[in-house]
Amino acid sequence: MKAPRIPPLAPPYDPPVAAELNQWMPPGAPVEPLKLFRTLAQHLPLAEAMRPLGSYLLSRRLSVEKREREVVIERVCARCGCEYEWGVHAVAFGAAAGLGEEQLHASAMGDASDPAWTEADALLVRLVDELHDTGHVSDELWGSLAERWSPQQLLDLLALAGWYHVIAYIANGARVELESWGARFPANSSSPEQSAGD
Repeated sequence: MKAPRIPPLAPPYDPPVAAELNQWMPPGAPVEPLKLFRTLAQHLPLAEAMRPLGSYLLSRRLSVEKREREVVIERVCARCGCEYEWGVHAVAFGAAAGLGEEQLHASAMGDASDPAWTEADALLVRLVDELHDTGHVSDELWGSLAERWSPQQLLDLLALAGWYHVIAYIANGARVELESWGARFPANSSSPEQSAGD
């Protein structure tokens, strides 16, 4: 692993940094503030601006189910080759959202036809892949999505996919060091992007 381009802040934190990090982490979290958050804290105005949307997308206010959310997040992070965020979500949210080893493996190495996916999961994987590959959603796919999810839910899904591109770009670009407890991409493989030779 290459050295971080922007090192995360380390304790003791200045009071404004400590206050911001406390808001990024869940109350009573058993781990120190994530390296991603401590990297963002190098630029407090940006961290402060990002936190409300990130908080919404992980909250009960999001209009889609946890599993749907996590399928999108894991696939976006895998397609972006962002092992950091993929691994954090695999451990912190995957099991609770109903994603087992087969689904996590498929998120990194499979495609929408992988047998690990439910019909709904497969539509979400297709959504992420089309957005990632083209920046658009085909009329055929949109029709299938609209049969299952409301306009409000579709807006949440689009925002979710875009947000985790932002997170992946920051984690990859700044070379945020992997969390020691985070999951790793499947052995002898990389992300779908890298496997495709990109």
